[in-house]
Amino acid sequence: MTRRDFITLIGGAVAVPLAARAQHAPMPVIGYLGPNFEQIDRPRVTAFAQRLSELGWVEGRNVTIERRAADGLAERNEQIASDFVRNKVDVILTSGDAAGLAAKRATAVIPIVIAIIGEPVGSGLVDSLSRPGGNVTGLSIVQSETAGKRLELLREVVPGLRRPAIFVNLSNRGAALESNAAQAAARALSLDPVAVGVRSGEEIPTVIESLKGRADALYVCVDPLVSSNSVRINTLALQARLPVMHSFRDYAAEAGGLISYGPDIVGMYRHSADLVDKILRGAKPADIPIEQPTKFTLVVNLKTAAMLGLKIPESFLARVDEVIE
Repeated sequence: MTRRDFITLIGGAVAVPLAARAQHAPMPVIGYLGPNFEQIDRPRVTAFAQRLSELGWVEGRNVTIERRAADGLAERNEQIASDFVRNKVDVILTSGDAAGLAAKRATAVIPIVIAIIGEPVGSGLVDSLSRPGGNVTGLSIVQSETAGKRLELLREVVPGLRRPAIFVNLSNRGAALESNAAQAAARALSLDPVAVGVRSGEEIPTVIESLKGRADALYVCVDPLVSSNSVRINTLALQARLPVMHSFRDYAAEAGGLISYGPDIVGMYRHSADLVDKILRGAKPADIPIEQPTKFTLVVNLKTAAMLGLKIPESFLARVDEVIE
């Protein structure tokens, strides 16, 4: 995918004040609340804007996209969501259960589209998948339902796997639900899971260090805090000789994790533009069903495997969608 530069608006440091643009621009304003622009969001939001353009909404011509990054901080989610509501954006686009819940707490009126939802019903974002109700809709990544599959794949590439560590941001309700599902799936596979959690980036080194001798691998639950620290987590895990399983391609292909299994996140951002288009043309989020992915991608990083001293079986490689060499 071609990456194009776009104006990055982080926190309150914006080129043109949001209030002024929302007040004077004779066009809809989409407020984007994302996890981290430079590390995560750039290709995702570029794909969203490209698809939006194909649907007739050209940024700067007949629609404005205000981009803000929370950098994995819960309080920033709340601040940015409140700022969008105060300035009366037309749609809030966001990513993840925590940011979605922050937006939902900030407004029951402005439509909210969540490009990546881990636990739509379990986290309290929507009433049901088919009839979301309220002002929220989006795309689910069915995290809990696929936790067992990720652990099965991890067991295939880590000989003698017995004690997978389940790594989670304890402040994220959706991630906590995935952690519970992963632990239950591990026990069903006759594994002995080690549950560990953090509430801030500063705690990550200590927690991973504590796993030496206690765990054979690391399963990382999806969360903006962990996503913003994916390179750090992978580096520390490599030092601790812990193979890492992620849900998103970027964290294995670019951030150095061993393996990932999950949906096409950039594609989901692109598809979220279709939902925003419907809303800008008059549809209600309550009537737009939560969609689920139909294709999952398996990625393995052979460079990381070599550093861990792991030999990936040929039978496994034959099933991999992308090999990083």
